[in-house]
Amino acid sequence: MTVAIIGGGIAGLTVGYLLAERFPALEIQIFEGQERPGGKIWTQKEGGYLIESAVNGFLDNRPKTLELSQQLGLSPVRSNEGARRRYIYAAGRLHRVPDGLLAFVGTDLLSAGAKVRVLMEAFLPAARGAAAPAVRDIEDETLASFATRRLGREAYETLIDPMASGIYAGDAQQLSLKACFPKVYNLEVNYGGLIRGMIGKMWEGRKTKTTVSAGPGGVLTSFEAGMGSIIDALGERLGQRLRVGHAAVAVERLRDRYVVHFDAGDPIEVEAVILAAPAYASSLMVRGLDGQLSRELGGIVNPPVSVVCMGVRKEHIKGNGVDGFGFLIPSKAGRKTLGTLFDSTIFPNRAPEGYTLLRTMLGGARNPHIAQLKDDDLVSTVLKELSDIIGLKHTPEMIKIYRHEKAIPQYNQGHPAMLERVNQLMQRHRGLYLHGNSYKGIGVNDCIETSYELVERIAGELFASAKRHQEGADDN
Repeated sequence: MTVAIIGGGIAGLTVGYLLAERFPALEIQIFEGQERPGGKIWTQKEGGYLIESAVNGFLDNRPKTLELSQQLGLSPVRSNEGARRRYIYAAGRLHRVPDGLLAFVGTDLLSAGAKVRVLMEAFLPAARGAAAPAVRDIEDETLASFATRRLGREAYETLIDPMASGIYAGDAQQLSLKACFPKVYNLEVNYGGLIRGMIGKMWEGRKTKTTVSAGPGGVLTSFEAGMGSIIDALGERLGQRLRVGHAAVAVERLRDRYVVHFDAGDPIEVEAVILAAPAYASSLMVRGLDGQLSRELGGIVNPPVSVVCMGVRKEHIKGNGVDGFGFLIPSKAGRKTLGTLFDSTIFPNRAPEGYTLLRTMLGGARNPHIAQLKDDDLVSTVLKELSDIIGLKHTPEMIKIYRHEKAIPQYNQGHPAMLERVNQLMQRHRGLYLHGNSYKGIGVNDCIETSYELVERIAGELFASAKRHQEGADDN
């Protein structure tokens, strides 16, 4: 049996590796349009700095990523303890995000009235699910609507809005709560609210003697040589099965097989195709195969994001350096950047002794035009804001810019319904699979977990079908 995997990011590489390990006789070819695999995972070394172009880690609370790392012979590195300190820029300065009830009560990030409003969430009626059988079900609410309804406008604008831009580079007024934060969505469905849900989960955890979290949980984790290590290891294991600089442009059906066409070279015929490319690219590939499917996939938008990396001497920052994970900026602050990560505080060996590595994000769904500024304008924008926010005094010793013209897929309102329609359409195309972070989770953990799931699905569908076909031929 032959399988073509289109897209050599973490999702395509992982599913290819898992299929090869489980079914050694399977003929697998992975095609990546860029000259390197990995997609948004790209680690570079420059002047003593270890720089990530985008993804800088994964949470260690999802076992499949750790399992894959072990299979590949990689030793994960957990982030420094100081990375637990996270900040939000508000009222002209950085405020530490409270990480407990006492810290929440004592913080000046929110007004007294806003704190009371948040705590009152425990007494609000549920608006959906089993906890509110007589109340109209809000099936697909935006993150902004949910946060304002449950926590109040000030908490939404100060805490939730920057979280949306930090994780998705998205607009909370457009993002689907159910698609982006299903755990939070289910707290109201199952328990009637956030605080009640968190208390309920704590009691469940005590009974089962397990750690239960309503949030993402876990510790941010990477590798000593950066996230590129997992891409390099997968590429090495896949060997000649992986072909870079080979962009697929169309997928057609020919009787019981698929034909994959490329921008250069001859087409190939295969029995199964895994589209592990972004949805916007897969949309173009299937346009001739299924126009309706193409239109659905084309509706998933990926706004541009630029990442400006700077290496600076610690004494050139107010207070002689930075601590913690970094900071995010709410929309209401009126700034042009989304936030900055203190990469050399998060993980060891990211900057030379006495230096700090900063990574600042610009653009996204809120301000896509800013990501498209010229290099000099991007740098001057970042320098101005870092000067105001952390007191950066001098020009950095190292500056590197990464541009992602189509960055993080936006799970906007309507995304869950769109996935249901896509699943129905995909039933027409046996042996064709959609895979990657455009659908059910944007993170590394999501891509790896869904790769394991897809391998099980392929084993159950294609191989069972092949076995039945062979048994039928033997009977005849």
